[in-house]
Amino acid sequence: MSDTLMVGVSGVRGIVGTDLTPEVIARYAAAFGAWAKAGRRARPVVVLGRDARTSGPMFSAAATAGLVSVGCDVIDIGLTTTPTAQLAVEHHRAAGGIILTASHNPIEWNALKFVGPDGIFLDGADGARVRELAGNAGPPRADYAGIGRVRADDSSVERHLQQVLKLRALDVPRIRRRRFRVALDTVRGAGGAIMPALLERLGCRIAAMNVETDGRFPRPPEPVPEQLGKLGLLVRRSKADVGIAVDPDVDRLAIVDERGEAIGEDYTLAFAVRAVLGGQAVRRLATRRKRLTAKPPNRPIVVCNLSTSLVVEDAARDCGAELVRTPVGEAHVARKIVELQAPIGGEGNGGVILPALHVGRDAPLAAALLLELLARDGRTVGELVRMSPRYAIVKAKVPRRPALEPVYAALRRQFADAVVDTQDGLRLAWRDRWLHVRSSGTEPVIRLIAEAPTAGAAERLVDEGRRLCAAS
Repeated sequence: MSDTLMVGVSGVRGIVGTDLTPEVIARYAAAFGAWAKAGRRARPVVVLGRDARTSGPMFSAAATAGLVSVGCDVIDIGLTTTPTAQLAVEHHRAAGGIILTASHNPIEWNALKFVGPDGIFLDGADGARVRELAGNAGPPRADYAGIGRVRADDSSVERHLQQVLKLRALDVPRIRRRRFRVALDTVRGAGGAIMPALLERLGCRIAAMNVETDGRFPRPPEPVPEQLGKLGLLVRRSKADVGIAVDPDVDRLAIVDERGEAIGEDYTLAFAVRAVLGGQAVRRLATRRKRLTAKPPNRPIVVCNLSTSLVVEDAARDCGAELVRTPVGEAHVARKIVELQAPIGGEGNGGVILPALHVGRDAPLAAALLLELLARDGRTVGELVRMSPRYAIVKAKVPRRPALEPVYAALRRQFADAVVDTQDGLRLAWRDRWLHVRSSGTEPVIRLIAEAPTAGAAERLVDEGRRLCAAS
């Protein structure tokens, strides 16, 4: 394996033409098809979708060839979003799905993401089995009579929109009455195929930029604050109530406030928690007098990963919920949500999961829940941010090392008073700050993330982590 071909829990991703080629795509697609076929009497159906990257059509053809070569039928949903594809797997009761997207990675990358029949990304033993089947020459191929068939599904985006708008967590008429003015940036990714339509159906007035779906990203595509300056200018110029940005495959959403300031991706999940559980808390309070003899409900659970901000913890606590943390990676969060029957969860990178819709990160859902909160609460985004404690997050990367255990040991010695979590790398936590050090699953680097009440305090934690990485 090369330094840039990443094979792991997030699927297979690499740099187009360097180590991610049609041959690699076809081999891993065939391996996934063989996994989907195992133990099934009927011919398995696999949903196939792609984001707007320029290599998408080429890789879609290669993935199709790989799937049909092992006897899978393919439902091609074309250019789409990751959550739309996950929903399509469930809709078609498919054996699984493949999404061709490198998510937030730079323009030269692409990837395959593997989805199981439950609409959740593969992990653990299933992911390992696909990797095993892809080894050497790949899995056995079907003969002339066993080759799969291909058909198109052009309705997946429309179904996704309808499912979001029917959610009980949303008061759609109330949102429409507000006539929000929204500035939108979809970074010329797949978001242009769904986000404008969603906002229009919610009665919003839209000021849009980069909504073409040609995959030629005009900026680094990850929707982090430093990349959202032009969206901030659009918010101010259009006098928008809020600005929203999505990543290329539309499972993450970032927010810019009414003054044009990016507030950080963690607030996306924090606001979604308040939209869902805050509304439930209001309804419970309103009906409590009628249910004096009823047993109090158990505390709801919010699930997030180890690198998610304390603003989500604050939101969960304010809504009377318990917070449970998992390793980084959507599959880990999704499966813990299912296990604990949590009503909401997600990741601090702007990914919101509402199992009432499906168990996957969903930016259209996140946008709708944001507007629900603003419509119900009446305050601006900036006011909602200022009413809660503020934290600063500092993120850094260092080159990957052969072994991280000496680094972790040194960090534990240095910070002996911290609460230790070793689910995913090492997380050291205190009452109002934390440091997380882990090997990335999407890039050949070690990630260091710290949060504290001030940027200086968070920077000192990251600097110490960086120093110990270099010294160990």
